[in-house]
Amino acid sequence: MNHYALPIRFGVAASGCLIAYFLVLSLLGLHVNVFYSLFNAVITGFAIYEAIKFYKLKKGNAFNYAGGFMAGLITGGVATLIFTLFFALYSTELQPGFLEELSTKWANNYKSFEAIVFLVVATMGFTTSLVLTLAFMQLFKTSNTTKIKSV
Repeated sequence: MNHYALPIRFGVAASGCLIAYFLVLSLLGLHVNVFYSLFNAVITGFAIYEAIKFYKLKKGNAFNYAGGFMAGLITGGVATLIFTLFFALYSTELQPGFLEELSTKWANNYKSFEAIVFLVVATMGFTTSLVLTLAFMQLFKTSNTTKIKSV
């Protein structure tokens, strides 16, 4: 469990930022505009980048691609899972009319719009986490030429 403590902490922090951002949008009445959710990738990306960076600092020369990749995926996965649970709670319990407002604006023809929204929120989060982790690992991985020169 100690191996996953750092990415879980970053994931929880990222989910807190995602929730705070959503609530600020809600206060401003902008939370029904899905284009503002693009900033979620910036928040999640920053957390993933920092988690991989700190993991690399912690491991030093023992840092490897698989470990950094897992740190990024766990960070993004935890953030996505917590935010999706918050979003489900918010849209069904805290503001029950939110999904109806969203559905009239974006998709009138779906019978199970609620399930589709939750699936889309989770899928967007996990996909963003995967893509950003792959991209950031290109910055942190050690190249083969560096290994050859140091031998």
